[in-house]
This record gives sequence, C-alpha cells and structure tokens, in this order.
Amino acid sequence: MRSKLSIAIDGPAGSGKSTVARRVAEILGILYLDTGAMYRAVTLKALQDGIYLDDHEKLTALANQVELKFKKMSDGAYQLFMDGKNINEEISSFVVTENVSQVAAVSGVREALVQRQKQIGAESGVVMDGRDIGTVVLPHADLKIFLTASLEERAQRRWLELKAKGINVSKQKISEDLKQRDAFDSNREISPLRPADDSITIDTTGMSIEQVTEKIVNLSKHNQN
Repeated sequence: MRSKLSIAIDGPAGSGKSTVARRVAEILGILYLDTGAMYRAVTLKALQDGIYLDDHEKLTALANQVELKFKKMSDGAYQLFMDGKNINEEISSFVVTENVSQVAAVSGVREALVQRQKQIGAESGVVMDGRDIGTVVLPHADLKIFLTASLEERAQRRWLELKAKGINVSKQKISEDLKQRDAFDSNREISPLRPADDSITIDTTGMSIEQVTEKIVNLSKHNQN
C-alpha cells in the first residue's frame, strides 16, 4: 500500500463507520482520523465551559482555539487528546451524543475543523470517517465508501455499545434519537449527510465488522491496480 492512500468513509450514526475505519487503517498501516470525535470534543468543551449551544460565535471561537491532537498509543490505536488530555471516554457520553449534531451544524465550527482535517489528509495516507468526508473534506479521495444499515440494526449496535459502558438507555429511546439525528444531519444547510456521487454504498445490515472491513480493504487494493 502506498503511504498517501486516502479513504473516505461516510454514513449515518450507528452504521459502524468508526469501528470499520479504524480496522481498515490498521490493516493498511495508515492513519485513522475520526472526524466525529473532533466535533464531539468541541461539544464536550462547550458543555464543560457552560457555552450555550445556540451561541454560534462562541462555539466557532472555541473550535478555532481548542487544541486537538490524535496520538498513537502503545497498542497502535490513535486516541484524541484535547488540550493535552485524553478524552476518548468522555466524548462517548450520552450527553455529548445527544448534542453533537447541533454543534456540528454550526458553519464556523465546521470550517475550523474541516480545515484541520484537510491539512491532515494532505500530509499523509489516511482513513477518515464522518458525514461529509467524500463530499467536502476529501473530495479527491482514492476510495469513497458510504456505509448504511437499517435503523433497527443501528439502534441495536448503539444499545450494546452503551450497555458495555454501563449506560442504561432503552432501545426505543436510542432509535428515536438516531431517527432525529438522521433527519438533522441529512437536512442541515452546511455539508449535509449524503453519499458522494462517486462513492460505493455498502449496506452493513446483517454483516459483521470483519466482513465490512474485508470488503473495503479489497476495494482499496482493487482501486490501486
């Protein structure tokens, strides 16, 4: 694999894109960048600082000022540090999940973080996942994937994920939240969730993480031949 290989993976919440993107990057030996984690970090910081989420000016200033760095850990995985602190666990909290779409819809926040994401993508090979990677962040990516799955399966995955972290939330509540996030992300004015015209859509319903990962790795190899 060439070091500058770039892969964009987009899709709605619960489609498995973050887990798959991380594994694909590990197999190909290139950087994995979770763009959603960056929006979650800004959301977390805003909540911690008591910033109202409808105050776009303060959110934009925060997104431009906060220090965000992905660091490679001893196990080879990359984790996000905000102002020098590992925040991987904190950004997965339910309160951050409930509010991140609102923050991510702020044009100033997106401009600040997209600029950082593009810079990272230009410097090295990368597997990047989010909602506007193939359309905005990496429009010239070597391979663009759009992952999807049924609402029922996505809710089940998110429920199991939260349950493993000791968070007790009903599947019905999770399903309702996912439906709202889908509508919000797909209809926002700035960088709405949609597949790029040249992306390959993979419906992951009924597929294991291993099966989806293998499919994308094989597509990346075919893409370079």
